Amino acid sequence: MPQLPSFIAFTGVDLGTVIDDLKALSARYPIEWGILVDAAQEILPLFPDAATRHALLTAGGLRFAAHVCGDEARRIANAPETASLDLSGFSRLQVNHSFEGSNPAQVENTVRFGRGRGLRAMLQCKGAFPADARLDWLFDTSFGRGAAPGRWPKLPDSGPFCGFSGGINPGNVEDVLNAIDADEGALYWIDMESGVRTDGWFDLNKCEAVCKAVFG
Repeated sequence: MPQLPSFIAFTGVDLGTVIDDLKALSARYPIEWGILVDAAQEILPLFPDAATRHALLTAGGLRFAAHVCGDEARRIANAPETASLDLSGFSRLQVNHSFEGSNPAQVENTVRFGRGRGLRAMLQCKGAFPADARLDWLFDTSFGRGAAPGRWPKLPDSGPFCGFSGGINPGNVEDVLNAIDADEGALYWIDMESGVRTDGWFDLNKCEAVCKAVFG
């Protein structure tokens, strides 16, 4: 049996009406809830508006990560002094600034921006996990499309905290954990977005099914 993840990240919470259910599931399982942030897309599912974000972030008893996209993500990566997001209430920050990875300057900017706001920063990678342990790394070749990768990279023996994303859902999560094949005592997380949605909207029943499959 492979090592289980430290927690599961469910990304794309877009409804303020499910707060009590989020709390109930978080009381039973180790979960980080991901909120996608992009002012230009707030009329769409996946991207809650400011009022919904405020209701979620001030509810108490929940752990949230900001998954920043669009112009603000590019500002953080390339000109962090111009970024103006209020990230109060979040504990981690993922900067989705590019599908092509991050150059050294963008890594530095992301680390500095996160530290300046008391947040642990995350960036995505498409191959082997980078060695830089100043931030967390999410393996992601799907970028929200629900596509599974051809292979999962090996977790480093030591170094950064790493996560896995790409086509994970209630039906395949056990197979994914077996394929990741983490060594005993290894620390990592798994993240999913499209695999826990129904008709485009966040589906807590699917989140619960994933938790039961992983943790029992």
